[in-house]
Amino acid sequence: MTKFYNEIAGKNLDRLSGLSDGVFAVGMTLLVLDLRAPAASAIHSEHALIAALAALAPRLLTYLMSFLTLGIFWVGQQSGLDMAARSNRDFAWLHLAFLVAVTLLPFSTALLAEFFTYRAALLVYWANIAALGWLLFAGWKYAQRAGLIKPDIPIEVQNAIDRRIIIGQSLYALGAALCIINTTWSVFFIVAVQLQYAVAPKFKPFTWL
Repeated sequence: MTKFYNEIAGKNLDRLSGLSDGVFAVGMTLLVLDLRAPAASAIHSEHALIAALAALAPRLLTYLMSFLTLGIFWVGQQSGLDMAARSNRDFAWLHLAFLVAVTLLPFSTALLAEFFTYRAALLVYWANIAALGWLLFAGWKYAQRAGLIKPDIPIEVQNAIDRRIIIGQSLYALGAALCIINTTWSVFFIVAVQLQYAVAPKFKPFTWL
């Protein structure tokens, strides 16, 4: 019986998970490279050092925001992969597309840190988050349609993943829309969403997230 390459490619879930872990680790590490200590030649007093450190605040905020972002999406992707019984070529490529969005986050983070008050920079950053969310969602929905999910995973659990991604992306979009009023408000709203997603499982009012 003839076998086609597409039928045998991309079937190893462990390799896909291992690659994802590596890409996330590199992405998280690259984020910190945009944080640089003030140049010693430009600092001649305690006051000057404090002022220089204060000027780093936007970069520190965007670093923490992006680290949280990658942490949230790493947990989300691993949760989905843990529920998969097997993989195939299309599923693997959807996750590779998701990893492209992961590798772009250090760039969009640096852009936002450099142009913190510019709407265009914030919208590029939001577009990166949107790509992360919807590509993760696409991979998850494909796994459901293709019968790749473990048969013992209750439908309520699968629906919870759907709900978490859709609500999260909607909140991120609302945060991005706030840049019409003020980019700082927009950034702080996005940070609030991320903190809620990172902490929410501990509090009953937020278990729906």
